[in-house]
Amino acid sequence: MTNRKRVFWATTALCSGLLVAGAAAAQSTASQTVEATEIETVVVTGIRGPRSLAGAIVAETNPKSRATITQEYLATQNAGQTPLASLNMVPGVNFNNADAFGSSGGDITMRGFDAARISLTVDGIPLNDTGNYAIYSNQQPDPETLQSVAVNLGTTDVDSPTASAAGGTINMITRRPSRDFGLTAQASVANSDFMRFFGMVDTGEFGPWGTSAWFSASQAEYTHHNGPGGVEKWQLNGRIYQPLGDNGDFLSLTGHYNENRNDFGRRVTKEEFEDGTAYEDRGFAFGPRTGINPSNTGNLRGQSRFTLADNLRLTIDPTFQYTLANGGGNNTFRETDLQLIGNSGAAGVDLNGDGDFGDRVTLYRPNNTNTHRYTVSSSLIWDINEDHQVRGAYTYEFGRHRQTGQQGYLNADGSPENVFGGRGGRAVELPDGTILQRRDRLSHAILNQFSLEYRGSFLDDAVDVVAGLRAPFFKRELNNYCYQRDTFNAFCTTQTPTVVNPDGTVQFPASGPLNSSPNNRYGVPRQFEKEYDDLLPNLGATWRFAAGHSVYASYAKGFSAPRTDDLYDRFIPSPEPETTQSYDLGYRYSSPSIIASAAIWHTDFTDKIVRSLTVVDQEEIAMSRNIGDVQMQGFDAQVGWSPIDALTLYASASYIDSEVLDDAPGLNPGDVVPTKGKQVVETPEWQYAVRADYEIGSFNVGLQGKWVDDRFANDVNTEVAPSYQVWDLDVRYNLAALGSEDSWIQLNVTNLFDEEYLGNINSPDFGLDPRPATYDVGAPRTAMLTVRTSF
Repeated sequence: MTNRKRVFWATTALCSGLLVAGAAAAQSTASQTVEATEIETVVVTGIRGPRSLAGAIVAETNPKSRATITQEYLATQNAGQTPLASLNMVPGVNFNNADAFGSSGGDITMRGFDAARISLTVDGIPLNDTGNYAIYSNQQPDPETLQSVAVNLGTTDVDSPTASAAGGTINMITRRPSRDFGLTAQASVANSDFMRFFGMVDTGEFGPWGTSAWFSASQAEYTHHNGPGGVEKWQLNGRIYQPLGDNGDFLSLTGHYNENRNDFGRRVTKEEFEDGTAYEDRGFAFGPRTGINPSNTGNLRGQSRFTLADNLRLTIDPTFQYTLANGGGNNTFRETDLQLIGNSGAAGVDLNGDGDFGDRVTLYRPNNTNTHRYTVSSSLIWDINEDHQVRGAYTYEFGRHRQTGQQGYLNADGSPENVFGGRGGRAVELPDGTILQRRDRLSHAILNQFSLEYRGSFLDDAVDVVAGLRAPFFKRELNNYCYQRDTFNAFCTTQTPTVVNPDGTVQFPASGPLNSSPNNRYGVPRQFEKEYDDLLPNLGATWRFAAGHSVYASYAKGFSAPRTDDLYDRFIPSPEPETTQSYDLGYRYSSPSIIASAAIWHTDFTDKIVRSLTVVDQEEIAMSRNIGDVQMQGFDAQVGWSPIDALTLYASASYIDSEVLDDAPGLNPGDVVPTKGKQVVETPEWQYAVRADYEIGSFNVGLQGKWVDDRFANDVNTEVAPSYQVWDLDVRYNLAALGSEDSWIQLNVTNLFDEEYLGNINSPDFGLDPRPATYDVGAPRTAMLTVRTSF
């Protein structure tokens, strides 16, 4: 680390603090190309890429609020940890992990926006679920394969291919293959029976054209700290890189595949947390392993850049993504249930094979989601002259989102015969030739997006201006093949409805767990389309008024179209899209030993959509509603300081003030929910983070802490999750002195002082539902030992 710091100090002195994060922070190949133009001066001083201090903070100059962490910092954290957890030091960002290892999922918020309103990308391709925009933190690339992770707070890049980024973006950049051959092997052990192995090979340059590649594999497993079962996970990654000449043009193909088998951990109430029962391993009421949360995900990411003329470049990034996943679950049927019999006239269905129809049998009931997603992003970049540049971009995306609920059978121990139910294993066949399903939907998400951006430098490069316009045209084609009661609950049957109501809904006779009330009304199967479009301008300017000092101001309009699940409601009309207007005013300072930034910001959030659970006709239903406008403002700051060669200090702070400006509409006409004047759920007012990184001989010692303020647990602010602080320790013994470069033995201790705290919040119906909110329990103190060797 010391040698890297010395190079950094010498370089920054020569460049007067004007370098930028560039390619490390940008999203697509085009954005990397555009922003890398600003760091070409780095090459002559021997460094290519972002200036940083211990990888925890990077010098940024884009006229927007942005923060970046690099591989140097990622490598100090728990091996295999989700990259999103490493963003917890960034101001305005809060990530709650479901465990200490990152493979059970987690929840992230940014400036008061939840995960569904944050665009997550890797190398510029969108990773949010095409249907509900969810972020699955446990399905991300191994952190060892990444160069950096960057956050745009409240804004997007002009070519961001997203219909959901009202609150900002997170982008992961994959490492480039090394020019030299190399092997890396890494093994980790920890409490909770944790074991992980990771290996990577760099081919080095080979062949007549200087081709290079790397390939990696990892495998991890452990048990849960908050319930039975655990996690089994394995992952493959790789990248092939082909330069085209020596002017920066290239072709690249990156691949990723991840399989995760995760039992759900137990969620608890605040009362259980306060009386201590939250830490009792009481297991699941439905037995072991029926709560499994399986996922198979993968993608292929192409990137390319071509110089068409001295001042004209073309980038094309094609990608394909695949997802198959579900959230487990089960339900019990009588063998004479009318849903099973349908229109066949049969007396029943012998579900357990005992020769009669007199039993109640529990079946495995997953909601499978299978997605095929195709994206092409392209840009044409024209350098008018040294000071002015124009970029035009176009993105096309087609997502086939198949949601099915093929039920399957359970083994004698309560585990599913197949983790994907009847889709991957033995389905429940019915007398009329159909199979038993929980839902049956097909959605197509289609995005056509046009973008235009201008970048200019003025006053002898003292002032930079960026102006852009993003125009997404988004369409959802929706097909529902079952009777739909609400957003989540469908009734898939061949029965003939007994009642047809004036509003077009139908009713069935009472029977079975999914239709226990004869008053339940269902929307009939249907096919329909929804289209959304908007013009999203962004404008930013940076003024470098003295060596190392700059101020910036930015404005951006954001947009989030309703999710697929928002559109299948029967009770509530489809919600309108959400929009944001975000304003930032910031200051940055950069010197050989200090990188610092601070910003004040304000966001007007219009037509916020809230999804909630409530009770109708004695049945729980889910629905989505526009609750009106929200106003948010705050302050972000971070600073990195290296007072001496061996020591780096980092600190960040953020303040978020949020206020809902309207009462929300209730279920019935004229009903209102008293949300006016309340704060946004799960949004701490204050957050602080600190880290110290010290090198002594062959040892590196890091200590970091995060303090999170109280958070409201429901929309009417009647329940509060208490504040908490968590400290982590990392100690590395570097084996370079033994002749093994980039090799070490590392001890990580997370939650060093064994803090008991509540994480990810799930609140029912605006807090008006009599049920309390539920939470993930923060992981206890965990020690991990990692041995890494590279040659």
